[in-house]
Amino acid sequence: MAMNANEKLTALAVMQDAPVIPVIVLDEVAQAVPLARALVEGGIRMLEVTLRTPAALACIEAIARHVPEAVAGAGTVRSQADAQAAQRAGARFAVSPGYTPAVGRACRELGLPLLPGVATGSEIMLAQEDGHTDLKFFPALQAGGAAMLKAWSGPFGDVRFCPTGGVTAANARELLALPNVVCVGGSWLTPADAVRQGDWARITQLAREAAALR
Repeated sequence: MAMNANEKLTALAVMQDAPVIPVIVLDEVAQAVPLARALVEGGIRMLEVTLRTPAALACIEAIARHVPEAVAGAGTVRSQADAQAAQRAGARFAVSPGYTPAVGRACRELGLPLLPGVATGSEIMLAQEDGHTDLKFFPALQAGGAAMLKAWSGPFGDVRFCPTGGVTAANARELLALPNVVCVGGSWLTPADAVRQGDWARITQLAREAAALR
């Protein structure tokens, strides 16, 4: 179902839409639309296109324009300039690898829901001070994985997480079973070889499996 472009989106709504947010790296604009359609067909519509390649902003723009059923977001947002460029391209949400008040302020001023990255208790507290309670735990597996999330459930019982980094189809279910985990982020839905070869059927199948994880 297409989302109204004026529909109010929140970080929590982005997290709750499906069990997995795909972390997407695209080198060519021509890949963006068929990839987005393949993911949506499989039941995944919140799409984090990382700002790691020169083509990323144009890819977000193409998805926003041509795949209304998808909700294009920008990942690897590290500055005010990144946030502004992402919104101009049509991004509906932003994901950052870490958190700074400057990035939080930029997204707030733009009305761009932000999923800030955290890896320590101090970073969680910093994000919370600025009103963020729905956070990306990154890099999740390298920073303690499920054990860390269980430890955080005591002092940070009001925080919800999207673990990203080292998450795979094999370990996603364990993370999703935790009460403070709303969804996970992962790149396994869009394998580089499948994207390169235009194997959209494979990506749709991976998306279907991901959508059924809960």
